[in-house]
Amino acid sequence: MIIAAAEPHDVTKLLAFRVEAATWLRDLGSDQWSRPYPADKLLATIEAGTVFMLRDGHATAGTITLTPDAEEGLWSDSELTEPSMFVNKLTVAREYAGQDLGGRLLDWAGDRARRAGAQWLRLDAWTTNEALQRYYLAHGFSHVRTVREGGAVNGGPRVSGWLAQREARSADHGFTDRSPAPERLRFTA
Repeated sequence: MIIAAAEPHDVTKLLAFRVEAATWLRDLGSDQWSRPYPADKLLATIEAGTVFMLRDGHATAGTITLTPDAEEGLWSDSELTEPSMFVNKLTVAREYAGQDLGGRLLDWAGDRARRAGAQWLRLDAWTTNEALQRYYLAHGFSHVRTVREGGAVNGGPRVSGWLAQREARSADHGFTDRSPAPERLRFTA
């Protein structure tokens, strides 16, 4: 399988992934990703070079967003002085479920983060999705804290405030990496 930067034409596939994941999650009793994601916002992240696609021939097996930018209001000022990269929107097509592609994408992200000079690979997960939280813990992440207030709508409850991190490290993810070399992080302590 090949991992490469997403291209603008991938917006349709990425939106379909989100719908597929939301349907699967709803069947499991979770409201995660139940709100539609704006296509223009997704296109902006693609154009910023932070979205990556895992391709299996002509099929897309998964996607991950990896950015040096933290979501506002989640991480403390002192944590933000530590070189970190942040995982978002990790999704694996249901037809590829059970192959630990998500774990391998996390390994790829940790390796890319290390090459960019990050100390930490960080993420936030759906606050009520305990199965997802256990998944991240099983993949070497440590729970930092859960932020419950300060959501995007009127400062209300935050739906994705379970914070976790693991050290950015080299990994043998097994993908052919055709993504551009990561830019070095610029941090001031």
